[in-house]
Amino acid sequence: MGNLPDHGLPLVQLKEQRRDLVVALQNRKGPVSSWELMQIAAIQQAISAFEDVIADLDAELELEAAA
Repeated sequence: MGNLPDHGLPLVQLKEQRRDLVVALQNRKGPVSSWELMQIAAIQQAISAFEDVIADLDAELELEAAA
């Protein structure tokens, strides 16, 4: 697997957003609200979906390159 394109998907931005939310929760006292947990979970689901799409696109590119 050489230099594969990023396919123009906002994966890095989503991971940074997730990190920012988690760090914000770590730096405060008090309970975590269900809304905050839902935000992190939604971002994680989007990250997983993008990673699946990228894996599929990369596999297609590799097949085309091998042909």
